[in-house]
Amino acid sequence: MSEGRPNPDALLAAIQSEDARTQRGRLKVFLGMCAGVGKTYAMLEAARRELASGRDLVIGYIETHGRRETDALADGVPFIPRRQLDYRGVQLTEFDLDATLSRKPQLVLVDEFAHTNAPGSRHQKRYQDVIELLDAGIDVFTTLNVQHIESRAEAVRQITGIAIQETVPDTTLADAELELVDLPPDELRTRLAEGKVYLPERVATARDNFFRSGNLSALRELALRFAAEHVGQDVRDYRHKHGIAEPWKSGQRLLVAVSASPTSASLIRWACRLSGELRAPWAALYVEQPLAMSEPENQRLSKHLALARELGAEVVTTSDQDVVEGLLRVARERNVTQIVVGKPAGWRMMELFRGGSFLNRLIRQSGNIDILAVRAEGGTLAGRPIRPRLKIPDARSYAVAVGVCTVTTALNALLQHWIGYQAVALVYLLSVVLLGIFVGRGPTLLAATLTALLWNYAFTDPQLTFRIDNAEDTMLFATYFVVALAMGHLATRLRAQQLAERAREVRATAMYLLTRDMAESGELAQLLGVLVRHLGDTFRADVAVSLPDEARGTLTPYFASSWSLSEKELGVATWAFEHRQPAGYKTETLNSAEGLHLPLIAGDRVPGVVSLRFHDSGALPPAQRELLEAFARQMALVLDRQSLRDSETRATLVAESERLGKTLLNSVSHELRTPLAAISTASSGLRDAGPLTPTQQSLVAELDEASTRLNRLVRNLLDLSRLEAGHLHPHFDWHDLQDIVRLALGSLGRALASRPVTVDIQLGHAPVRLDAALTEQILVNLLSNAATHTEQGTPIEFHARWEPDWLVLEVADRGPGLPPEGAARLFDRFQRGPQAAAGGTGLGLSLVKGFAEAQGGNVSLENRADGGARFTVRLPRVKMPPVPQDQP
Repeated sequence: MSEGRPNPDALLAAIQSEDARTQRGRLKVFLGMCAGVGKTYAMLEAARRELASGRDLVIGYIETHGRRETDALADGVPFIPRRQLDYRGVQLTEFDLDATLSRKPQLVLVDEFAHTNAPGSRHQKRYQDVIELLDAGIDVFTTLNVQHIESRAEAVRQITGIAIQETVPDTTLADAELELVDLPPDELRTRLAEGKVYLPERVATARDNFFRSGNLSALRELALRFAAEHVGQDVRDYRHKHGIAEPWKSGQRLLVAVSASPTSASLIRWACRLSGELRAPWAALYVEQPLAMSEPENQRLSKHLALARELGAEVVTTSDQDVVEGLLRVARERNVTQIVVGKPAGWRMMELFRGGSFLNRLIRQSGNIDILAVRAEGGTLAGRPIRPRLKIPDARSYAVAVGVCTVTTALNALLQHWIGYQAVALVYLLSVVLLGIFVGRGPTLLAATLTALLWNYAFTDPQLTFRIDNAEDTMLFATYFVVALAMGHLATRLRAQQLAERAREVRATAMYLLTRDMAESGELAQLLGVLVRHLGDTFRADVAVSLPDEARGTLTPYFASSWSLSEKELGVATWAFEHRQPAGYKTETLNSAEGLHLPLIAGDRVPGVVSLRFHDSGALPPAQRELLEAFARQMALVLDRQSLRDSETRATLVAESERLGKTLLNSVSHELRTPLAAISTASSGLRDAGPLTPTQQSLVAELDEASTRLNRLVRNLLDLSRLEAGHLHPHFDWHDLQDIVRLALGSLGRALASRPVTVDIQLGHAPVRLDAALTEQILVNLLSNAATHTEQGTPIEFHARWEPDWLVLEVADRGPGLPPEGAARLFDRFQRGPQAAAGGTGLGLSLVKGFAEAQGGNVSLENRADGGARFTVRLPRVKMPPVPQDQP
């Protein structure tokens, strides 16, 4: 590729990003360092300018805090009334999302982007309301303080000492336009003292805490830096779009270690912030270990992984006995350049058995990967697995270990007389190894320690003491103790690895069985039955699968699902389908729902939604959640493939049906021409044979009319066949339009005899260039259509005039007019109006459209304001070349 030439991938990405922005509403955020800098005032000023320019603008939600200047700006701006909510006897008001979507303005003002909605609202957070507005194509102005940005919340807490509860994900601001509302700290403190920020009784507390000069300066720097980073990304997008040589050559990739530790949340935010500064992709990794976690720890881990997804990270889970090895393995597989972990809070004895501390081993084995040890708030090292606290099953394991030691001691007391006290140690060692296969590491190490002490106390001289008199027994005791600890540890580790492998095997087998059964399913009903059965068995849940009904535009639950969705649950599933996001149980959206609703996404299509109502309460473990997402991806691909296969089958049937229909029409048309010619000849012969009685004349006239109508039908069928086969080629020449109109009226003499026809040709004496035969058929069909759909005596009008580029032909009547719905379908083959008289074929208007388009024109229809219908045909206008004059 030559230097200076735009990167095609970058250009494609820029074009796709621009297309997405044009289809979606635009978000403008008025960003400030804290309350009181004038964000709402600046937003209202911008809204006033938009309103003056003619945009359809409304206030969705504004908090003026009683400031007179802000109230004055909001006065007179259209607004949406707030929604009233009753929460525990207290009346609350919230932004009315549904009313705004129904009103569908061009621009809506929604204050306080990070606000938490009252219980009972559709979404937990106001930024989710804004996202729904943007998806509906509505532009939004909103306000935000820098402390409410997710990746900056931890830094703000360290600066101010105040934990920020309401935050918005950084990804919601990715495509937003930022306007920084800046105010020097001293001026803001002056405004605070004047009562322009808070009520007087709160001023002193705010001034001495959050609004200290040092805090405000640091917050101002955070806001300025965030705005600068956002502008920098806009500049890089501009370089890509315009093919400017890109100076940014960062190959950085970040990986943050996540566990159930409370400190993981701050590490995730720190990694997100660093990723934003470096503009580098990042991932969050959880290394699953065989040791079970408590329910609170499992829920905390699920929240951490959900936070990482929300902040834009790729979430990865893997299984490994050693966290360091699993972390480095995934890092090398993904070309990670920097690993983010928590800084150790202390030192542990067990780290000696593992070759050093977690951080030391990670640094020593990382090679070229940089390790970033971050001080994580919360107490323990994030990235290191949280050891489960002693629970009832573990207490039983310790009791079993003590019991085995007691039974083994009694057995050794019986065997000592025959095998000696040294062989007794081997019996103890065997019991420790066997115990390690069935219980955890702690009980095994306890058994190793107890058996060593019991062997010393009960079987070595002097007995019933912990003293050892000879060097041989001392060496034997030390060797036994080390070997017992090592053997117990190895046995426990093998058991843990076996459990991990078994869990991986169960997940792999479940995925294999699902894909196998889906591949063997032939019909959609059988396929859906397979999906419902496998999901229910694997995740212990009642399952419902809902598919989109394209005709009604709604979701339709599969009838054989194991869970019958209520109206509320179906509404949640519909929301997940429309927004392509999970919703319901244990999610951030509509979490009061009974089940979890996952959209099945296959590229840009959503072939359905799967809903699960779990039998067991509590959050899914990360490995199960990852398996569920894998199931959903596989189901989406299969359902999408099935949908495409069904569409292909329907298209093949339609094409074959059309082919057979054309063949039949051609055959019938040609077969009818011979008997029609015979009928016309016989009728003419009867008329020429001699005088006819009045009855005979009437019969011959009816015979002529019927044969004329049948001839016109046959001609229409043949013309339709020629049109669809592409064999119709117009023959253009110069003609007098009055002659063509006269021929058309003459061929419809009997049909138009009882309807006065007005002809108005405003072309002067200029000839027109067109195909005379096709144009005559256009007029015949339009005039015949007007006669068919009007009562006798109804006037019919024909007008012809010039437009700059067109010859315009109009046929109008004073009949009942066109149907309010489906008028455009009247140009389709065999399509007739709902009140059409019997006897028509529905081919005439279809031929009008085809003949007009064959000549490069078009046809349209409309209802007249004072009653009746009007059909307008436009044919290309060709000016007649000047006539050459004879030379003298």
